[in-house]
Amino acid sequence: MLTLENISVNYGAIEALNGITMHVEQGEVVTLIGANGAGKTTTLRTITGLLSPRAGRVLYEDEEISGLPTHKLVARGISMSPEGRGVFANLTVRENLQMGAYLKKNKREIAEDMERAYTMFPRLKERQSQKAGTLSGGEQQMLAMGRALMSRPRLLLLDEPSLGLAPLVVHTIFQAIEDIRSKGTTILLVEQNANAALRHSNRAYVLETGQIVMEGASQDLAADPRIKEAYLGE
Repeated sequence: MLTLENISVNYGAIEALNGITMHVEQGEVVTLIGANGAGKTTTLRTITGLLSPRAGRVLYEDEEISGLPTHKLVARGISMSPEGRGVFANLTVRENLQMGAYLKKNKREIAEDMERAYTMFPRLKERQSQKAGTLSGGEQQMLAMGRALMSRPRLLLLDEPSLGLAPLVVHTIFQAIEDIRSKGTTILLVEQNANAALRHSNRAYVLETGQIVMEGASQDLAADPRIKEAYLGE
Protein backbone atom coordinates (compact mmCIF):
# COMPACT_ATOMS: atom_id res chain seq x y z
CA MET A 1 0.00 0.00 0.00
CA LEU A 2 2.77 2.45 0.99
CA THR A 3 6.42 2.24 -0.03
CA LEU A 4 9.32 4.55 0.72
CA GLU A 5 12.29 3.99 -1.59
CA ASN A 6 15.70 5.34 -0.56
CA ILE A 7 14.25 8.53 0.93
CA SER A 8 16.71 11.23 1.96
CA VAL A 9 15.60 14.53 3.48
CA ASN A 10 17.65 17.54 4.54
CA TYR A 11 16.93 20.54 6.73
CA GLY A 12 19.40 22.90 5.12
CA ALA A 13 22.81 21.30 5.61
CA ILE A 14 21.49 18.84 8.21
CA GLU A 15 20.61 15.37 6.93
CA ALA A 16 17.44 14.22 8.68
CA LEU A 17 16.85 11.01 6.69
CA ASN A 18 19.54 9.07 4.85
CA GLY A 19 18.24 6.61 2.27
CA ILE A 20 15.45 4.94 4.24
CA THR A 21 13.39 2.20 2.59
CA MET A 22 10.25 0.75 4.16
CA HIS A 23 6.80 -0.52 3.24
CA VAL A 24 3.35 -0.85 4.79
CA GLU A 25 0.95 -3.51 3.50
CA GLN A 26 -2.81 -3.12 3.47
CA GLY A 27 -4.42 -4.06 6.79
CA GLU A 28 -1.19 -3.87 8.81
CA VAL A 29 -0.20 -1.79 11.77
CA VAL A 30 3.45 -0.91 11.23
CA THR A 31 5.34 1.02 13.88
CA LEU A 32 8.39 3.22 13.56
CA ILE A 33 10.31 3.51 16.82
CA GLY A 34 13.38 5.50 17.76
CA ALA A 35 14.75 8.13 20.07
CA ASN A 36 14.01 11.85 19.87
CA GLY A 37 15.61 13.33 16.76
CA ALA A 38 15.89 9.99 14.95
CA GLY A 39 13.76 11.23 12.03
CA LYS A 40 10.39 9.66 12.81
CA THR A 41 8.27 12.80 12.40
CA THR A 42 10.32 13.80 9.35
CA THR A 43 9.33 10.48 7.78
CA LEU A 44 5.62 11.18 8.29
CA ARG A 45 5.94 14.77 7.08
CA THR A 46 7.62 13.50 3.92
CA ILE A 47 4.85 10.97 3.28
CA THR A 48 2.19 13.66 3.68
CA GLY A 49 3.91 16.15 1.37
CA LEU A 50 4.85 18.64 4.08
CA LEU A 51 8.51 18.00 3.25
CA SER A 52 10.09 17.18 -0.12
CA PRO A 53 12.69 14.41 -0.30
CA ARG A 54 16.13 15.31 -1.61
CA ALA A 55 16.32 11.82 -3.08
CA GLY A 56 14.08 8.78 -3.37
CA ARG A 57 10.34 8.48 -3.84
CA VAL A 58 7.12 7.74 -1.97
CA LEU A 59 4.64 5.32 -3.55
CA TYR A 60 1.02 4.91 -2.45
CA GLU A 61 -1.08 2.18 -4.05
CA ASP A 62 1.64 1.84 -6.73
CA GLU A 63 1.58 5.52 -7.70
CA GLU A 64 4.27 8.03 -6.85
CA ILE A 65 2.96 10.73 -4.53
CA SER A 66 6.22 12.56 -3.77
CA GLY A 67 5.59 16.28 -3.99
CA LEU A 68 1.79 16.10 -4.15
CA PRO A 69 0.05 18.71 -1.99
CA THR A 70 -1.33 17.44 1.29
CA HIS A 71 -5.02 18.04 0.50
CA LYS A 72 -4.73 15.80 -2.55
CA LEU A 73 -3.30 13.03 -0.39
CA VAL A 74 -6.27 13.35 1.98
CA ALA A 75 -8.57 12.95 -1.03
CA ARG A 76 -6.65 9.80 -1.98
CA GLY A 77 -7.21 8.26 1.44
CA ILE A 78 -4.24 9.31 3.62
CA SER A 79 -4.83 11.09 6.91
CA MET A 80 -2.58 12.04 9.82
CA SER A 81 -3.00 12.73 13.52
CA PRO A 82 0.02 14.98 14.13
CA GLU A 83 2.46 15.12 17.01
CA GLY A 84 1.24 17.67 19.53
CA ARG A 85 -2.40 17.02 18.48
CA GLY A 86 -2.82 20.26 16.52
CA VAL A 87 -6.46 20.77 17.48
CA PHE A 88 -8.16 24.06 16.63
CA ALA A 89 -8.24 25.52 20.13
CA ASN A 90 -10.97 28.12 19.51
CA LEU A 91 -13.34 25.69 17.80
CA THR A 92 -15.59 23.23 19.62
CA VAL A 93 -15.03 19.50 19.62
CA ARG A 94 -17.82 19.10 17.09
CA GLU A 95 -16.38 21.82 14.83
CA ASN A 96 -12.94 20.20 14.98
CA LEU A 97 -14.44 16.91 13.83
CA GLN A 98 -16.30 18.68 11.04
CA MET A 99 -12.97 20.16 9.88
CA GLY A 100 -11.71 16.62 9.40
CA ALA A 101 -14.50 16.04 6.89
CA TYR A 102 -13.94 19.24 4.90
CA LEU A 103 -13.53 17.34 1.59
CA LYS A 104 -16.78 15.43 2.05
CA LYS A 105 -20.16 16.54 0.78
CA ASN A 106 -22.43 13.71 1.97
CA LYS A 107 -24.04 14.97 5.19
CA ARG A 108 -25.29 11.51 6.15
CA GLU A 109 -21.76 10.08 5.92
CA ILE A 110 -20.37 12.97 7.95
CA ALA A 111 -22.98 12.36 10.66
CA GLU A 112 -22.16 8.63 10.67
CA ASP A 113 -18.44 9.31 10.98
CA MET A 114 -19.00 11.77 13.79
CA GLU A 115 -21.05 9.19 15.65
CA ARG A 116 -18.25 6.66 15.10
CA ALA A 117 -15.78 9.09 16.69
CA TYR A 118 -18.15 9.59 19.64
CA THR A 119 -18.57 5.82 20.04
CA MET A 120 -14.81 5.27 19.99
CA PHE A 121 -14.20 8.17 22.39
CA PRO A 122 -17.34 8.76 24.52
CA ARG A 123 -15.56 11.64 26.29
CA LEU A 124 -15.73 13.62 23.04
CA LYS A 125 -19.52 13.32 22.92
CA GLU A 126 -19.73 14.63 26.49
CA ARG A 127 -17.55 17.59 25.46
CA GLN A 128 -18.87 18.17 21.94
CA SER A 129 -19.86 21.80 22.59
CA GLN A 130 -16.69 22.60 24.54
CA LYS A 131 -13.79 24.56 23.03
CA ALA A 132 -10.96 22.17 22.11
CA GLY A 133 -8.40 24.37 23.84
CA THR A 134 -10.03 23.67 27.20
CA LEU A 135 -9.71 19.87 26.90
CA SER A 136 -7.12 17.82 28.74
CA GLY A 137 -4.14 16.47 26.82
CA GLY A 138 -5.72 13.04 26.57
CA GLU A 139 -9.01 14.44 25.32
CA GLN A 140 -7.18 16.52 22.72
CA GLN A 141 -5.40 13.37 21.51
CA MET A 142 -8.73 11.59 21.19
CA LEU A 143 -10.04 14.56 19.23
CA ALA A 144 -7.01 14.62 16.92
CA MET A 145 -7.49 10.93 16.14
CA GLY A 146 -11.25 11.33 15.71
CA ARG A 147 -10.70 14.27 13.35
CA ALA A 148 -8.20 12.26 11.28
CA LEU A 149 -10.76 9.47 10.90
CA MET A 150 -13.48 11.83 9.62
CA SER A 151 -12.09 11.63 6.06
CA ARG A 152 -12.46 7.81 6.12
CA PRO A 153 -8.78 7.20 5.42
CA ARG A 154 -7.47 3.92 4.07
CA LEU A 155 -4.07 4.79 5.56
CA LEU A 156 -3.88 6.51 8.95
CA LEU A 157 -0.61 8.04 10.15
CA LEU A 158 -0.31 8.48 13.91
CA ASP A 159 2.53 10.63 15.25
CA GLU A 160 3.31 10.02 18.95
CA PRO A 161 -0.32 9.45 20.04
CA SER A 162 0.65 8.51 23.62
CA LEU A 163 3.18 11.29 24.24
CA GLY A 164 2.77 12.92 27.65
CA LEU A 165 -0.40 11.04 28.55
CA ALA A 166 -1.34 9.25 31.77
CA PRO A 167 -1.16 5.42 31.63
CA LEU A 168 -4.95 5.01 31.71
CA VAL A 169 -5.35 7.35 28.74
CA VAL A 170 -2.53 5.58 26.89
CA HIS A 171 -4.49 2.35 27.32
CA THR A 172 -7.58 4.02 25.81
CA ILE A 173 -5.56 5.32 22.84
CA PHE A 174 -4.10 1.91 22.04
CA GLN A 175 -7.51 0.27 22.42
CA ALA A 176 -8.73 2.74 19.79
CA ILE A 177 -5.81 1.79 17.51
CA GLU A 178 -6.87 -1.86 17.75
CA ASP A 179 -10.45 -0.87 16.97
CA ILE A 180 -9.39 1.18 13.94
CA ARG A 181 -7.28 -1.71 12.65
CA SER A 182 -10.14 -4.18 13.14
CA LYS A 183 -12.32 -2.08 10.85
CA GLY A 184 -9.80 -2.36 8.01
CA THR A 185 -7.79 0.87 8.23
CA THR A 186 -4.05 0.48 7.68
CA ILE A 187 -1.92 2.30 10.26
CA LEU A 188 1.63 3.64 10.33
CA LEU A 189 2.40 4.43 13.96
CA VAL A 190 5.29 6.61 15.11
CA GLU A 191 5.78 6.11 18.82
CA GLN A 192 8.37 6.56 21.57
CA ASN A 193 6.51 4.12 23.84
CA ALA A 194 8.21 1.13 22.26
CA ASN A 195 6.58 -1.37 24.63
CA ALA A 196 3.06 -0.41 23.61
CA ALA A 197 3.98 0.16 19.95
CA LEU A 198 5.47 -3.31 19.54
CA ARG A 199 2.59 -4.91 21.42
CA HIS A 200 -0.01 -3.35 19.11
CA SER A 201 1.65 -3.70 15.70
CA ASN A 202 2.46 -6.37 13.14
CA ARG A 203 5.87 -5.16 12.02
CA ALA A 204 8.34 -2.54 13.15
CA TYR A 205 11.24 -0.44 11.91
CA VAL A 206 13.88 1.04 14.19
CA LEU A 207 15.17 4.46 13.15
CA GLU A 208 18.47 5.87 14.46
CA THR A 209 19.93 9.19 13.25
CA GLY A 210 18.02 9.10 9.99
CA GLN A 211 18.70 5.47 9.08
CA ILE A 212 16.73 2.26 9.55
CA VAL A 213 18.96 -0.02 11.62
CA MET A 214 16.54 -2.90 12.32
CA GLU A 215 13.24 -4.19 10.97
CA GLY A 216 11.08 -7.24 11.41
CA ALA A 217 8.02 -8.73 13.08
CA SER A 218 7.11 -6.71 16.17
CA GLN A 219 7.20 -9.73 18.49
CA ASP A 220 10.69 -10.62 17.24
CA LEU A 221 12.02 -7.12 17.82
CA ALA A 222 10.39 -7.00 21.26
CA ALA A 223 12.38 -10.12 22.17
CA ASP A 224 15.68 -8.82 20.76
CA PRO A 225 18.19 -8.01 23.53
CA ARG A 226 19.39 -4.87 21.72
CA ILE A 227 15.84 -3.48 21.51
CA LYS A 228 15.17 -4.45 25.13
CA GLU A 229 18.24 -2.57 26.29
CA ALA A 230 17.85 0.51 24.10
CA TYR A 231 14.07 1.03 24.06
CA LEU A 232 12.27 -1.23 26.53
CA GLY A 233 14.23 -0.36 29.68
CA GLU A 234 15.38 -3.91 30.28
